[in-house]
Amino acid sequence: MPPTADRPSLRSVLARPGYRRLWAARTVSQAGDVFQFTTLALLVYSVTGSGLGVSGLVLAEIAPVLLLAPLAGPLVDRLPRVRVMLAADLLRLVLAAVLAVWHDDVAAIYALSFGLSAGAVFFNPAAGSLLPTLVRDEELVAANSGIWSAAVLIQVVLAPAAGVLATTAGFAWAFAANAASFGLSALLLRGLRAAEEPRPVATSSIWTQGRQALGLLGRDRLLRALAVAQALAALSAGATSALLVVLAARRLHAAGEGYGFMLAGIAVGAFLGPLLLTRLGARARSTRILFGAFGLRGLVDLLLATVSAVPAAVGALVAYGLGTSTGNVTLSTLIQSHVPEALRGRVFSAFDLIWQAMRLASLLFGGLLADTLGIRAVFYAGGVLMLAAAFTGVAATRQPGT
Repeated sequence: MPPTADRPSLRSVLARPGYRRLWAARTVSQAGDVFQFTTLALLVYSVTGSGLGVSGLVLAEIAPVLLLAPLAGPLVDRLPRVRVMLAADLLRLVLAAVLAVWHDDVAAIYALSFGLSAGAVFFNPAAGSLLPTLVRDEELVAANSGIWSAAVLIQVVLAPAAGVLATTAGFAWAFAANAASFGLSALLLRGLRAAEEPRPVATSSIWTQGRQALGLLGRDRLLRALAVAQALAALSAGATSALLVVLAARRLHAAGEGYGFMLAGIAVGAFLGPLLLTRLGARARSTRILFGAFGLRGLVDLLLATVSAVPAAVGALVAYGLGTSTGNVTLSTLIQSHVPEALRGRVFSAFDLIWQAMRLASLLFGGLLADTLGIRAVFYAGGVLMLAAAFTGVAATRQPGT
């Protein structure tokens, strides 16, 4: 069925030169992210020989968000967003290049990993805030779906490739490829001409602006509902995603090939989700889609805690991936269409802060729960939290106008 005015397709948004450049830059930048985290995990394990050492990478990924998101949001709203993205890519290019020649000291690896993650703290809210200036409002679902689908394909293809490159050609070549991806992203962004509205110079401090964004989340009924649901979902997903390998080993007795099939199931669902959303047209912007996606993921977590066969787990995880992708695309679209242009960077950064803070808490409590009550308890708890996110969101947005 051909696209209509209320149901744009990925092809129609890619016909816009500005979006096409942003899509290409984000895809290439995400390729760098995949190379970064895959290669760094292998590197840290080879240097330290411990799982605890690898766990430090999670902190290096989360800590920049907790520390810098209050700064990143106001800067994204104050400065031209293309320049913010360019600066983030150039920073990451330099850090990845340093890692290519200096990756034998674990302290240096952690420090450089922190810097690479810090670049994403600025890049991602800038890109999310810029997108609505490049497409029409009714095209946001298709535009976000295109970016998400590309990210899924990149992860499926490049995560194994990054591991092969690191183990065969060496870590230096893997980090050199990472640096090259950020350089290419920067080149693509240099030619991006966005129709951003001039923003007045702020007279308040950056930290005051950050607090104002958090205040907006508290005052706005839709944003408040989204934030609470996001927090509950992160409190669930942080532990269940990290401990899925433990479930595969202890419950399903499939730590090797079976676990790979489980990850593939998530990827299949995550790829299909945006394709389905683009066929829903204007209905894809509904909060029912978002909170329904949370509910679907909650049911899957409960099912995973119950089943004992790998095929059943794989089928359930296809649904989980579907819920993850549709939820993320809808959340981004709701923020972009609901939040004024001058505040988008701060709101996106606030949601990143909520997600990573709750994810960290989830990792800590999830590990403790798995060791004391068993891995099934983690997924039962995760399912309950996801369902709570769905019900809380539905209840908070039940009134007309959302």
